[in-house]
Amino acid sequence: MTWLMQTISGVRVSGNDVAYANYLRRLPLKPKGAKVQLFTGGDANLQSLNYAVVDMPLLSNAEQCADVCMRLRAEYLYQAGQYGRICFQSVNGKKLGYGGGASRKNFERYLRNLYGMASTFSLSREMATRRLADMQPGDVFVYPARQGHQYGHAVMVVDVAVNKDGKKAFLLAQGNTPAREIHVVRNFNNPFQSPWFILDEDADKLLLSVFRFNATELRHF
Repeated sequence: MTWLMQTISGVRVSGNDVAYANYLRRLPLKPKGAKVQLFTGGDANLQSLNYAVVDMPLLSNAEQCADVCMRLRAEYLYQAGQYGRICFQSVNGKKLGYGGGASRKNFERYLRNLYGMASTFSLSREMATRRLADMQPGDVFVYPARQGHQYGHAVMVVDVAVNKDGKKAFLLAQGNTPAREIHVVRNFNNPFQSPWFILDEDADKLLLSVFRFNATELRHF
């Protein structure tokens, strides 16, 4: 994400896992102006939400919003050789651990199976709540289906910085339905056409692009 990191100046916040934060900050991006592609081929709708496209091929047509958050976490642990830490919950509360070692084929098979057994509901349930003031790269805003929302949604915090005014700014990446490439979310309210969101640590609710989250819906693995 080199050229995205240059869009804001400030002190980076790495949190409790510096290696994980660095991994997310270095996600490869397609060239500026790239369009988000569907897994099934062709341009995705809602291109206006896309600020930059992560250069990471999707694994299945089931790789949607919660799946992308699990994918990025799992990819970091896999590349770090920490295979025993790759574990998520199914919607039934069952732990789904990875046991395929260094085999990329086994790893991708595990993820495809995981996508069919996990969701925003299970992701929200298994993760611990984080205060907005303590936001770190790798945190996830997630809500399951709820009143007024037939479907849940999840977005991952992929970078955090403290700007010159002493306020935290953060970048978000997401997938969506139908399955589409992972992309950095555009901030429509930023007057400088930047993807960075400025954090209001005292907010009860946050409008992140077109999605509304409660402050209590920031979570971490």
